[in-house]
Amino acid sequence: MPFVARVHAYIRRPAMAKASSPAGSVSSQASQRNGAREKRAPGATDRSAPFLKGRFADDRTRRAMFAAVAELAYVSAWMAFDNSEHDVALKRFNAAVKLVAKSGDAPLSGHILRAMAHQALDLGFRSEALKVAQASVHGERYAEATPRERALLGVVHARALAANEQKREAARALLRAEDDRGKAHDGIREPDRTFFFGEASLAHETACTLRDLGDPGRAITQFRRSVRTRGAAFRRTHAVTLGYLGATQIGQGNVEEACSTWSRVLDSMEQGMCSGRARQAVKDMRTLLTPYHRRGIAAVGALDARAATYLTEVS
Repeated sequence: MPFVARVHAYIRRPAMAKASSPAGSVSSQASQRNGAREKRAPGATDRSAPFLKGRFADDRTRRAMFAAVAELAYVSAWMAFDNSEHDVALKRFNAAVKLVAKSGDAPLSGHILRAMAHQALDLGFRSEALKVAQASVHGERYAEATPRERALLGVVHARALAANEQKREAARALLRAEDDRGKAHDGIREPDRTFFFGEASLAHETACTLRDLGDPGRAITQFRRSVRTRGAAFRRTHAVTLGYLGATQIGQGNVEEACSTWSRVLDSMEQGMCSGRARQAVKDMRTLLTPYHRRGIAAVGALDARAATYLTEVS
């Protein structure tokens, strides 16, 4: 089924009631931090699936098991997405949505739909991304989520609104996400799947929203905030943020500044960090540098040669 048709099928699913699903957090953290290869989680999902066919002591246990396997499927999908295996990722997101529907975990459903909206945005399916993002914040998916998770759902919704040129709605969604993030505190037990979402992640998504709203100056400020506040453990997302920052800088005519930023992306990639999205940032970098090759800017030639060498080695 084509991407658009699959997305439309997913967003018609109803909101679901809440349950608990901590499984998958270890694989999720490895994926977020290191860009772990996507082969690890699918095996765990396959091994877990037979347990769903057994008998359960009660309905609460049944729901928890479906939620756990749904989260494993989601992690597997995200790892494939990060590795730029988009059709594989979509199939696994689909499986996760079907599993979570049987668990009754509304916030987890919203979390998965949020990831699907993120993928659709990256692939340029703007209207489909907005429909999925709207579904992710609809009803119990948003209302029953914790503040940190509401902020995550909301800021991706803001990005989707911005991509569809709904400027006022995007601005309101950004403010609400900031407000939700401000309500998070140590006294609230957040699901493990939101461990990565803090000030740096919110700044990254805010920057992407501002960039798509046509405000590159404020976008650069937020990208820098994200780079400054993100922990060293989150190498993959750090590289993606730097890639976006460099692209925004060169779009403003700040070529040498962009080259300096992009050199830090290559620093991470050359240290063995695995990420299809970060590799794509290197490819985009070379494309954006092309118009400057004949201007005699030393930083451009050096960076392009370094990027070419890296891409040759990993191809």
